[in-house]
Amino acid sequence: MAATQNLSDSDQSSVSDQSVSSRSGNRSIRVAEKERRKNEAEDPFVLALKYFSDVEAGTPVHGNDELEKNLVQVEKVAYSQGLPPEAVSIMLEFAMSLRMGTSACVRVLKCLIPASVVPQEAVVRAVVWLSVGKMPISTQVLFIKWVLTVFDMIDAKDQLRAIYGFIFNFVTDENLCPFICHLLYLLTRKESVRVFRVRKLLELQSKLGRQPFLLHLLSLYKVFCPELVTLSIPSRMKSGFKNHISPWKSALIAVQKRNGLQGASSNSLVFTNKDKTNPRKRKHCHLEFPGLIPALNKEAQSEQSSSRRVVPLVQLHSFAQLLENMHRIELPAQMGSLLGSSLALQYLDCVQDESALLRLNFWLGYAFHEEFLFCGDGGPSQTSEEALQFLNKLLSAQHFLQEGFSSSEVFLYKFLNVWDGSLLRPQILGLLSNIPVVPSSQIRRLLFEPLMQLFFTSSLFFKCGLMECLNNMLLKWLTWHSIYALEDDLDISLNSHTSINMTLSGFKDSVMELIHFVGRLASVGLQLEGCHSLLLSFVLDFYETVCDTFLKYGLPLIVMPPAGVFYPALFATDAVSVDRLAYIMHRYKVNLTSAKSQEKVTEQAFHISRQTFREFNHYVVVMVNCLWNSRMFHPGMGVQLGEELLLKSNVSQYGSSFDLVHHPAFMSYAVNFHQKCWPGKKDMDLNSIKHSKPWSWYLEYLFTQGYDGLKHFVQSNISWQLKADDGQGDAQQR
Repeated sequence: MAATQNLSDSDQSSVSDQSVSSRSGNRSIRVAEKERRKNEAEDPFVLALKYFSDVEAGTPVHGNDELEKNLVQVEKVAYSQGLPPEAVSIMLEFAMSLRMGTSACVRVLKCLIPASVVPQEAVVRAVVWLSVGKMPISTQVLFIKWVLTVFDMIDAKDQLRAIYGFIFNFVTDENLCPFICHLLYLLTRKESVRVFRVRKLLELQSKLGRQPFLLHLLSLYKVFCPELVTLSIPSRMKSGFKNHISPWKSALIAVQKRNGLQGASSNSLVFTNKDKTNPRKRKHCHLEFPGLIPALNKEAQSEQSSSRRVVPLVQLHSFAQLLENMHRIELPAQMGSLLGSSLALQYLDCVQDESALLRLNFWLGYAFHEEFLFCGDGGPSQTSEEALQFLNKLLSAQHFLQEGFSSSEVFLYKFLNVWDGSLLRPQILGLLSNIPVVPSSQIRRLLFEPLMQLFFTSSLFFKCGLMECLNNMLLKWLTWHSIYALEDDLDISLNSHTSINMTLSGFKDSVMELIHFVGRLASVGLQLEGCHSLLLSFVLDFYETVCDTFLKYGLPLIVMPPAGVFYPALFATDAVSVDRLAYIMHRYKVNLTSAKSQEKVTEQAFHISRQTFREFNHYVVVMVNCLWNSRMFHPGMGVQLGEELLLKSNVSQYGSSFDLVHHPAFMSYAVNFHQKCWPGKKDMDLNSIKHSKPWSWYLEYLFTQGYDGLKHFVQSNISWQLKADDGQGDAQQR
C-alpha cells in the first residue's frame, strides 16, 4: 500500500514538472513573439511602409519632413537589398494613385527595385490607374518601362492577359505606342488576336508609317492568325523595340550581386518547378537562361487545365510524356528557358511552333543587343564566364536543332564590326558557322569585309579557326540545299523555320562568292604564314568539301582551287598535304566526269565552263610531270624559272627535284625503301628506284603507308607501261 502511495506521488510530481515546463515554453514563445513585434514596430522600414499604406490623398508634399524621412528609408532598402513583394505592392499603389502628386510618384517608381518577385495583382492595379487620366504622359511612359524591365519577375501573367484589351487601348497614344506594343508583344497569345485589333494597328501604321514596333507586333499576329493579317512582313527587320536606358538597370544588377543571384547562375540552368527569381535584367549583365516557370499561377492553371486540359512544359519529364501531350503543351512564361531543356528543344523541333520561335528570337535578340552591343556596365569582358556559359548553351541548342536562330545572325552582322577576334572566339566562330545563306549582293558587306580585316591582322590560330568556321558554314549551306531543295530546282528554302527563299542561281552565286573569298584568304594567308602546315591542313579541309559539291550535295557547281592553294600543297614538305591534294584532284575528276556525262544525256544538266576544264587539266598535267615524269620547270609546266637561275642553284637534275623519289615530302620514304632493297650498298643512288621493278615496288610501298589519295590519283590519271630496257615506265595522262 505504501509502495502504491509512493508511485502515485511520483506520477503526480512528473505531471507537475511537465506542466511547469510547458508553461515555461509557451511563455518563452510569447516573449519571443512580443520581442519580434516590438522590433518590427521599431523597424524604420516597416514604419515607412505603414506610412505610405495609410497616408491620405491630398497630404502636402512640400515641407513634409515625415514624407522625406520615410521615402529615404525605402530608397535605402531598395538600393541595398531590394524591396520584398509586399513592399513593391504598397509603394506601387501609393505611386500610381497619385495620393501625394506626381513628383513623389516619379521618385517612388525610380526606386522600385524588386528583391525577388513582383506580385501580378499589384501590376494589374497599377495598369488600371493609368485610365484615371491624372497622370502625366512622361510618368505613364516611366511606369510602362518599369513593367517591361521587371516583366520576367512578375510571378504570373494570366491576369495581365485577362486585361489585354484594356492595355491595347493605349496604343492610340503616340508617346505610349512603342512601349505598349512591346508589352503587348510579350503578352500576346492566339486568342488575343482579333480583327478589330489588326485593323487598329494597320490604321496606326498608315498614320505613323512602317514603324518597327508596329511591324513586330503585326508579325506575331500573322503567325497566330495569318488569315487576318494580309500585310507582307519583311523577312529581316531591324530591332523593333529600342534598348531604352532605364533608371533601374544598374541598381537591379547591384541588388542581384548583393543577394547572391550571380552565384546561382549555374543552378538556373537546371529546369525545375521551384519558384526562382528570374529578373529580366539577367540578360543585360547576368547572361543566364531562366527556369521553366508556368505562364499561369497555380489557381488559374488548375482552372484552365480542367477546361482546356493544357499541360505546362515544366511538368513533363520524359520524351514519352512529351509525345502524349504534344498538342496540349503550355509554353513557359520566359521563352529563354526553352534553350536549356532537351524536352523543350524536342518540342520546338517536332512541332515547329512559329509563335514560340518568334518569341524566342525576340528574347535572344534583346539579350544580344544589350549585353554584347550596348552594354554600359562594363560589357562582356567583366562577365566573360557568364557570357561563355550563355553562348555555349546557345550553341548546344543550335546543334541540337541543326540550325541557327535569326537573332544570332542579326547580332553577328553587327558584332563582327566591333569584335577584336579574341573575345569568346570559339563561341563566336561557332555561331558564325550556323548562319543561313546570305544573298550574294549583301555577303561582301555583311561578312567578307569585317572577316578580311580580322584575318589579316590576327594570329595563325585565328586564321585556322576562321578557315574551319567557313568550312562548317559551307557544309551547312550545302546540306540545307540537299535537304530543302524542291524538285523543280527553282526555289529552295534554306531554313525550315524562316521565310528565306532564293532561286537556285542565287544560291549558287552565294556559294561561289564564299568559295572565291576563302580562296583569296587562303592564298594570302599561306604567304603570310610561310605555308604553315597547320593552316594548309585547314585550307585543304575546305577544298575537300568544295571538290564534291556536285556528287555529294547535288549542287550543279564546280570551282577549282586558286594557284595560291594548289602549288603550296604540291610543294609541301609533309607527305600528308601532297596526298590530300592528290585526293582532291581525284574527286574533282570524278565530279567533272559525272557532270559531263549527265550533260550529254539530259538537257537539265548544268553546263560546265571551258575555263574549269582548262584549269583542271593544267593542274593534272603539272602534278603528273612533277611527281611522275620528272619534268618540273620545263616550258609549259606552269612553274617556270629562268635558265640562269636554275644553273645558279647547282642542282644537276632540277627537273626531278619534286618527283616521288626526290620530293622533300617523300625523300625519307625513298631512303628507307632504298635501304631495304639494297642493304649492302654503301653508296645510295635514289635514281635506281626509278627502274621498272623497284619503281612498282616503291609505289606499292608508298600506297601501304596509307596514302590512298595518291593511289587514287595515280590509278585515275596515269597509264604507264614497262620498257624492255628496264627503265621507268612511260607515263601518259588519261
